[in-house]
Amino acid sequence: MREDRLRSVMRWGFLLLLAASASRYVAYHGGGAATVGVLALAGVLLTAYAVNELGRFAPGVRFAAVIIAFLALVLVAPSFAWCAIPLFFLGLRQLPQRAVWPLVGLLTAAVVLAQIRLADRFDPSLLLGPVGIAAITTTVFLELDRQNRARQRALDDLLATRDELNRSQHEAGALAERARLSREIHDTLAQGLSSMNLLLQAADQEWDSTPTQARGHVRQAAATARENLAEARRFVRGLASPALDNASLTDALRRLCAAAERDTGLPVRFTVAGRVVPLGVDNEIALLRVAQGALANVRRHARAHRSAVTLTYGDEEVMLDVYDDGTGFDPAVASGFGLTGIRERIAHLGGTVTIESAPGEGTALAVSLPLREAR
Repeated sequence: MREDRLRSVMRWGFLLLLAASASRYVAYHGGGAATVGVLALAGVLLTAYAVNELGRFAPGVRFAAVIIAFLALVLVAPSFAWCAIPLFFLGLRQLPQRAVWPLVGLLTAAVVLAQIRLADRFDPSLLLGPVGIAAITTTVFLELDRQNRARQRALDDLLATRDELNRSQHEAGALAERARLSREIHDTLAQGLSSMNLLLQAADQEWDSTPTQARGHVRQAAATARENLAEARRFVRGLASPALDNASLTDALRRLCAAAERDTGLPVRFTVAGRVVPLGVDNEIALLRVAQGALANVRRHARAHRSAVTLTYGDEEVMLDVYDDGTGFDPAVASGFGLTGIRERIAHLGGTVTIESAPGEGTALAVSLPLREAR
């Protein structure tokens, strides 16, 4: 828009200067044959200028025709030298930089010679004035053009960097979402299916000998399936765990421990310490998922005789501890998605995870989240 406005100003400026020069020539020289010839040359210059502005072929040839017509006109009628000003800016806009200074020199020489021819006597200002103005104007224009090109390159680089950053953020977001989905599936659906599998295996083994107890296992498996179905529906909608619907974190953990004890026969003691405060949905879901994952690991791997879950509210942080007296393991060499998922989930919320265990000595998992993040 700004370039179009500048081009329009230059066009009107050229037309006004050409018309003013023609009027001056007619006023001074009358309407003889020489005047007709000069006006014809002015018409040729106007035509060449219009073709240069509107044409789409050979820009160098078009501009050269304008300059030749101008020089021919100034040679015959020096008063048309003022038309060099819009032609000067036209060349700066249209020509490559290597051709700018030769053009400026040619136009300046034409203006100087025209001024000397029109003057009664030689005045140094007739030489120094046009040369100085042309040199200063050209230098300023080229510097502004250089700065503008530098800004454009910087803008292009910035836009390219922004696009690359957007792509990187999109990829990082996709990876983070994939990791989140993996953790949710592992901590909910996979563990629920594992629990149902154990219950149904127990029911199959006890069906003939103790059918009443076997049916109890089947009912527990059905209840777990219903809970898993609710988890799956909430999971698809991206909502909170149904275990926290209309319930506090302490109630959800208490039910979780009771269900784990009922399903496995392993005593699971739950304790709350400190003044209970709201933690926020994300933190409560994270702590519940950690407890679910830890108890699932106890059930599958620990061969423990008892377990304990403790939720402690401190002044600056909330802590969740899960302990079992099972076989233990070496945390330095332990691997598996469960522990990795716990670490990633808690780290995302600014918390820490500590695992203390050794073969034959049980396991203690400690998770802490800052209360300032939770509130």
